[in-house]
Amino acid sequence: MRSVIKGAGYVLVHTPDMVIHNGTTQTTERIVNPDGEYLKELPSHLRSFEEALAYWPNQVYIGNKTPDELAEVAEPWYDKPCDVTGRYGRFGQMMPEDEFTLLLAACDVFELVELGADFIEATLPALKANPLIDETIVARIPKPCDAAQIKKFVDEEQAEALYFNDKMVGCVKRAHEIDVNLSAHVMLENLVAKASSVLALLTGVKNAGIEKGEVEYVIDCCEEACGDMNQRGGGNFAKAAAEVAGLMNATGSDARGFCAGPTHSLIEAAALVQSGAYKCVVVTAGGCTAKLGMNGKDHVKKGLPILEDMLGGFSVVVTQNDGVNPEINLDILGRHTVGTGSAPQAVIQSLVYDPLERAGLKVTDVDRFSPEMQNPDITKPAGAGDVPLANYKMIAALGVKRGELARTDIPTFVAERGIKGYAPTQGHIPSGVPSIGFARDRMLDGSMKRVMIVGKGSLFLGRLTNLFDGVSVMIQANEGVQEDKSAGVSEDEVRSMIASTMRDFAASLLASDADKE
Repeated sequence: MRSVIKGAGYVLVHTPDMVIHNGTTQTTERIVNPDGEYLKELPSHLRSFEEALAYWPNQVYIGNKTPDELAEVAEPWYDKPCDVTGRYGRFGQMMPEDEFTLLLAACDVFELVELGADFIEATLPALKANPLIDETIVARIPKPCDAAQIKKFVDEEQAEALYFNDKMVGCVKRAHEIDVNLSAHVMLENLVAKASSVLALLTGVKNAGIEKGEVEYVIDCCEEACGDMNQRGGGNFAKAAAEVAGLMNATGSDARGFCAGPTHSLIEAAALVQSGAYKCVVVTAGGCTAKLGMNGKDHVKKGLPILEDMLGGFSVVVTQNDGVNPEINLDILGRHTVGTGSAPQAVIQSLVYDPLERAGLKVTDVDRFSPEMQNPDITKPAGAGDVPLANYKMIAALGVKRGELARTDIPTFVAERGIKGYAPTQGHIPSGVPSIGFARDRMLDGSMKRVMIVGKGSLFLGRLTNLFDGVSVMIQANEGVQEDKSAGVSEDEVRSMIASTMRDFAASLLASDADKE
């Protein structure tokens, strides 16, 4: 039987200080142009936590608003505050930077994170009040470190400073003196990914209504890599996050595929559950500090706030079929193969139309398509256009060429079967998976039947291949649990077979005795 999506969690972390001190665009600028205007102007373009809460795409991401409601709001969205500003939503929450810094420290198991006493004392009550944070996580927070010692770590021992409200409140120390893979910069990057994944895991498990002990396997699909000089991407983010989240019965591993990683992982999770290898698998990913403020120069130049001030995280809980939750249909998979090529038409053909054709479906049989869900508020000022819209137009155009749509149907197709982009530009985070929570809700209430998740990735960024990548998978309303006759026999059939065998055995014994007489 097909596996199902039992629940999903989506979290955001507002990190304006990390934009300045840890985002790659800013750290690079500090090296090549330290006295430039961008770094001088940047602080005045940072949003407060309250402004981040009032941002429409953020409220959509955590489930307080829907993509359809967002579509009714005129772009751009940054200057139109949302009427809902809650920190907690149907699918997750937005966490402020100070609380997240404490969670970051709780995720450190090698005594690399040092925090000042005043900061811990001021922030701890708020973290304790978070409904997802229990005493086991609070107990992991390290004892305070003297402020002078923290400054010495930063000034003399290459530690990476941690800031809140532009004040140094702690640091992350290097884990090795010469191994660049264990430098303070990399350790901070990886601990951020781990901590935001922990938050996402806790959220997904809560939303799925399951016990932590039910999770048997975790797949992490972020874009970071943890290891040392002998195995730079050895891992394992999945098991590391599961440990802090308290998933004591889980094992796990990491899957990497750039932006396509989450969809690859979703397929793998579904296959593991459907095969019977595991009953409950969670796909998870935390956020990426490197991409904070990635398009900041373009935003500042155009007088916009820094919109890439949010770390993203998500988790999807995949379980055995319960006859209710949406199914992951592994019979409808799209694959961008080595031979597909990178032409947009070839990519859409391989990821959308080929799997539909194999299943005997047309493009109009799919209610919604969820490809790269990038927020156009972020990408358009940077010159990248509206990424989801471009995907929908290409899908529709190819449908016209195939005779499945009329040319005049394109605007309607885009409006009705597309989904407005709203995810933060965190690489893997926008790639297909943000809409799973909404799709699940609509399939449960009967207003949606099918959604295609399309993940695409840029493998050439690793400088090992020029190939593009992509996979797609269909999520569909549950068709009801049906007995799989090919997988075995029912209990009644087993009893009947045993009884028949015993009768035959008894008859053979009687015949044997008769022959002897």
